[in-house]
Amino acid sequence: MITNKDTGTRVDEVGAGIYRICTPLDVIPGGFTFNSYLVADDEPLLFHTGYRKLFPITLEAIGKVLPVEKLRWIGGSHFEGDEFGALNDLLAAAPGATPFGSEIGVLTSINDFASRPARGLQDGEEFSIGSRRMKWLYTPHVPHGWDCGILFDLSTKTLLCGDLFTQPGANMPPVTESEVLSASEEMRGMMDYYAHATSMSATFERMADLQPAMLACQHGSAYRGDGAALLRALAATLKKGDGKQPAHPNAARA
Repeated sequence: MITNKDTGTRVDEVGAGIYRICTPLDVIPGGFTFNSYLVADDEPLLFHTGYRKLFPITLEAIGKVLPVEKLRWIGGSHFEGDEFGALNDLLAAAPGATPFGSEIGVLTSINDFASRPARGLQDGEEFSIGSRRMKWLYTPHVPHGWDCGILFDLSTKTLLCGDLFTQPGANMPPVTESEVLSASEEMRGMMDYYAHATSMSATFERMADLQPAMLACQHGSAYRGDGAALLRALAATLKKGDGKQPAHPNAARA
């Protein structure tokens, strides 16, 4: 559903009660999409606020799914403008919402930036938003930022994976079942945004162990399929270091 014809912003339900809010921007040749994910439940959650300048557009999109004042959780993977830029505007619009991020992120950035105190999530911590439970994994430097983490919806097995599997392009389908590793490696070839941490392989394995059925990417399409295989393929590609031969088992038939 297109929610703003001028920007091309759209909202699509990519999983049960999980809505991808996508705005394309002409920041690289061919365009680039910025996604927030709205999880509808008794205590609705927004993962990534989008840039501050996009706040009216994001607010409009949220309103197509539920009243913004019903939001109870607003957070993101790590502290950058596209993850937290519109946080305070959203907190003003949703007075009952709590900002959240990793413990390190809250300590170093979010509590200084946010208009009210944030909740710092511990590695492995779970919390309820109603009928579903969310699990936080601390993933420092994967792909970048020592405050980095991901959020996993245990009920739908959706991994809100931030900047992992970033795909270039403006006209991306909301969901794809084709492998996205090739496209994300194309993006990494243009701009190597990975920190290449020494603990990277172990971090990827912890994410793969969750057996995600969907990877909700912040840039590009969400991926539906064997998320564990794709995460392990990315880890193997990064370990190999050349980034030229994606190891995903479905790459040959995608």
